[in-house]
Amino acid sequence: MGQQVAHVEVVGKDADALRGFFGEMFGWKFSEPMGPTDYSVLEDQEGVGGGVGAGPEGYPGHVTFYVQVADVGAALEKAESLGGTKMMGPDEVPGVGIVIGLFSDPEGHVIGLMSPQAS
Repeated sequence: MGQQVAHVEVVGKDADALRGFFGEMFGWKFSEPMGPTDYSVLEDQEGVGGGVGAGPEGYPGHVTFYVQVADVGAALEKAESLGGTKMMGPDEVPGVGIVIGLFSDPEGHVIGLMSPQAS
């Protein structure tokens, strides 16, 4: 079996409006917003987790999925060796216990990676 999708996120211009839309559309409930990106994670969610937040000024936003990997740094290197482009990471998410990274595939689609933080 391949590596599993572990998280899905929506980042846009107005995080409150997006949370309102997805809350009404799917009955999703969100945590209190946190950090400079006004990011909230899904609460009481079975299956794949997710979150909604705001991007920096002028950023149009994105929808992406995160794949669970053993080592974000190694996976970013592999993506580059296969024709992808590293965008960020590996970066520890403070207080959450995970490491994340982003890369774009050869056609420019953004894909996320996540792994447990090394202890």
